[in-house]
Amino acid sequence: MEKRRLGKSDVEITPILMGTWQAGKKWWVGIEDADSIKTIRAAFEAGITTIDTAEVYGEGHSERIVAEALSDVREQVEYATKVFANHLQYDQVIAACDRSLKNLKTDYIDLYQIHWPSGSFNTEIVPIAETMRALNDLQAQGKIRAIGVSNFSRTQLAEASQYGRIDSLQPPYSLFWRQVEKDAMPYCRDNHISILAYSPLAQGLLTGRFAPGYKFHPEDNRTGNKLFQGENFERAHQALEKLRPIAESHNCTLAQLALAWLIAQPQTQAIAGARYPEQAKDNALAADVKLSPEELSEIDAIGRIVTDHLDDSSVMWNW
Repeated sequence: MEKRRLGKSDVEITPILMGTWQAGKKWWVGIEDADSIKTIRAAFEAGITTIDTAEVYGEGHSERIVAEALSDVREQVEYATKVFANHLQYDQVIAACDRSLKNLKTDYIDLYQIHWPSGSFNTEIVPIAETMRALNDLQAQGKIRAIGVSNFSRTQLAEASQYGRIDSLQPPYSLFWRQVEKDAMPYCRDNHISILAYSPLAQGLLTGRFAPGYKFHPEDNRTGNKLFQGENFERAHQALEKLRPIAESHNCTLAQLALAWLIAQPQTQAIAGARYPEQAKDNALAADVKLSPEELSEIDAIGRIVTDHLDDSSVMWNW
C-alpha cells in the first residue's frame, strides 16, 4: 500500500489506518482480546501499517493489545495514540505520554494527538499554549515524531497552530457525516495538515449490514449515534441502495466503496476499525478501488441524501 506524508512531518502513513477503539472493549460489546490481536496483525499483513489508538480506549487496554500484536514488527509500523481531555496540563501530558509508551512497549510514538479539546466532557479548561508546550517538549526529546489534534474545530485548530506545528486533524468524517468539509478542511488544505477520518464507515452503517429497525445492545455506543436513529437511519438506507450498483461495478463491497471515496478526498486518510481479520483485510483492499471523477461526484450526491438533513454539530452521538 503506497504511503502518504503526514502533514509536514517526516512520518509516512497508509491511506487506510487500523482503528482500535473496539480493542479497548469499553463501550463495545462482544470483543475478545484474541480476536483483536489477530485482527490488528491481519491488518498489518494486508498492508495497513498505521495503527490508531488512545489512552482512554479501555484505560490503556487498546494500547497494550496493539503492542501484543505488533511489537515484533515495531520498526515497520506507525503508532498513533492520543492524550485525553482530562490530562492536558503540562505534567499530565508528559505522564500520559510515558504511560502510552509503556503500554505500547516502544520508546517513541509516531503521532501523538490531543483527543478532545480542553473542557470537553466537563474537563478542566487548560490553555492550549500549556498543552502544546508539553507536546513540543516531547517532540524535542524524541518521544513523539509528530503532533496532531482530534475533534478540533477550525478555530481551535488555528489557535493550537500558533504554538507549534500541527500535522494532522482527526475528525469524524464519512460519506454520511461531512461537517469537517465546511469547517476545518479548507484550513487543513491551506496549511498542509493531514485529515485522519474516524468512523469512516459511520460506525458500520456504510457496510449495509444493519437493516431498518436494527436494535443495538444497550451498552453499545452506537445506541446514541444520530445516524442510527429515526429518519436519518431511513435516509441512510435509501442512499445505500443507490450506492450498491456502483460497488457492484467495481466488484467491491459498500464499505470498500465508501473508504475509496473518502481517501480520494483532499489530504484525507481513513481510520477503519475491525473486529475480525477478514474485515481488516477487506478494509485494506479499499485502497485498490479507483473511482473516476464522475463516480466520485455521483457518490458525493448520494451521500447528501443523508447529510443535507443533519445539523452542524460535529459530534455523532447524543451524549
